[in-house]
Amino acid sequence: MYIGIDLGGTNIAGAVVNAEGNILSQGSVPTRSERPTIDIVKDMAELSREITADSGLELSDIKAVGIGCPGTIDFDTGEVIYSNNIRMEHFPLADEFRKLIDLPVKVDNDANCAAMGEYLVNGGGAKSFMLITLGTGVGSGLVLNGEVYRGFNGAASEAGHLTLVSGGELCTCGKQGCWEAYASASALVRQTKTAMSAHPESLMHKIAEEFGAVNGQTAFLAAKEGDAAAHAVVDAYIRYVADGIVSVENIIQPEVIAIGGGISREGEGLLRPIREYVGNTGFNKFKKKSRIIAAGLLNDAGVIGAAAVAM
Repeated sequence: MYIGIDLGGTNIAGAVVNAEGNILSQGSVPTRSERPTIDIVKDMAELSREITADSGLELSDIKAVGIGCPGTIDFDTGEVIYSNNIRMEHFPLADEFRKLIDLPVKVDNDANCAAMGEYLVNGGGAKSFMLITLGTGVGSGLVLNGEVYRGFNGAASEAGHLTLVSGGELCTCGKQGCWEAYASASALVRQTKTAMSAHPESLMHKIAEEFGAVNGQTAFLAAKEGDAAAHAVVDAYIRYVADGIVSVENIIQPEVIAIGGGISREGEGLLRPIREYVGNTGFNKFKKKSRIIAAGLLNDAGVIGAAAVAM
């Protein structure tokens, strides 16, 4: 048995996973990323104890813990070199966690973990597989011949920080114009709010009131009802996502590109226009294109992949 932890900008998710990749029990707690990092680690440890107990096991039954964390990770030492969405710099995450729970710990980039989880379950044996997650940021992970590609320094596959608009929106990494600043769910919320301010008549206001807040669904739901302002938000957002995917495909040409994160629940309403745009815009229109699919594991990809890293 293994514990997989997915440390996200909004929530900390954890699961007890067996060697076949099946989840025995799982849970989550709010990240509250503005807190001191050590408090976040304490919550990760407490969550690990809770889900272990929920599965009817003892910590002594757990062979290892895998942690998926945003940012640049030293895979060998478990140190978070730098994370911008959850502020960490040269933080010894594995060591600090082991002080609270004495088990072997492996730390990897959260998107790498999610990519491995998706690849194991939905990769179909592809020799090259890339997961792109549209969440708090834009994460990406690349699996080549069944192994996560980390680059010579462990910092590879940060597609969210390719430049989409030179001098554009400020990204949390400190650079301007990153793909993440336009294609993340956080960016979609910002774009939706801007459109709502300009269009007080938009159905988006009613939908946001029903949900209690503006979220990644607001514009999509209003667009399905024929709201023109919402359609403009959705069309622009899909174009931002698709432009980044064109760049990814031109550079890597992965056999499969899976799109994850909450936005992927839009299904073909999101994927169909992306496929059309990528198919007509890629560098070589006459070669076979990457197969673009929705990630199948949704929120479970990170915990299953983190457990796989621990395995």
